[in-house]
Amino acid sequence: MKYLDPKADLTFKKIFGEHKDLLISLLNALLPLADDEQIESVEYLSPELVPDTYVGKNSIVDVRCRDVKNRQFIVEMQMLWTEAFKQRVLFNASKAFVRQLDKKRKYELLQPVYSLNLVNETFIKEYPDEFIHNYNVVHELHSNEIIDDLHFTFVELPKFQAHSIKEKKMAVLWLRFLTEIDEQTKIVPQELLDNPETSKALKTVEESAMSKDELLAYDDFWDKLGAERLLLVDSNRRSMEEGREEGRKEGRKEGLKEGRKKGIEEGRKEGLKEGRADVARNLLSIGMPLEDIAKVTGLEIKDIEQLKK
Repeated sequence: MKYLDPKADLTFKKIFGEHKDLLISLLNALLPLADDEQIESVEYLSPELVPDTYVGKNSIVDVRCRDVKNRQFIVEMQMLWTEAFKQRVLFNASKAFVRQLDKKRKYELLQPVYSLNLVNETFIKEYPDEFIHNYNVVHELHSNEIIDDLHFTFVELPKFQAHSIKEKKMAVLWLRFLTEIDEQTKIVPQELLDNPETSKALKTVEESAMSKDELLAYDDFWDKLGAERLLLVDSNRRSMEEGREEGRKEGRKEGLKEGRKKGIEEGRKEGLKEGRADVARNLLSIGMPLEDIAKVTGLEIKDIEQLKK
């Protein structure tokens, strides 16, 4: 059996955008929801993407839904990481939160928005063993004081290892499914086959289950993603070159400035030394002892003796 990568646009949306039970399972597994906050049913919402940039148009896939409590959930699959992605996530979640409000609704009726972001790259290298990052709006001094209307979860897929999570079996299964299944898969882990939810997801990404047009769209996604990656690399390279050039210019300016400053300082020191020497010569001419001249001028006795020659 040959499978397609579930992280691609076509496959991700077929799994989680057409099967509510699988979407609910994924959300309950990866979001930090208490037992009494678990999602039971959802309705799909139409995607509302921010305006596309040249990087992000093809590398971001999203699925949106709302549950019976009117909580909204945004699931995004991010294939390429850019520093602007967090701002994009914040914009999307904030927009979804604000759009709940109309003339008839009151602020206290607004419901939370949860943003689950699956990232196919590593972006926090400082914590190599941490791959799930949860964000809330918290009090600066008292972290137990939380404004819980916006929740953000980022998952760094390349960092995931099956032994990393012990308490949530479905989290492990879904992350194994997302990281271990692709066109190169020869043997599917038995745990994925035995679980009814991941088994259903596997059937959804079987190559034989795809139409000819779907396979063409799948290949087209990877072609566009490759082009987007090249654009991102080129953009980063140009930014680094511009940064280096700017640094060189600033360095030259600072060098000239420092040179002038150093010259003035050295000139001042030289002038002060010459002035002290003149004073020492005058004191020598009236017969003042060398020790006394040294105390008055701050010069060393050996330097004063040189002035006598």
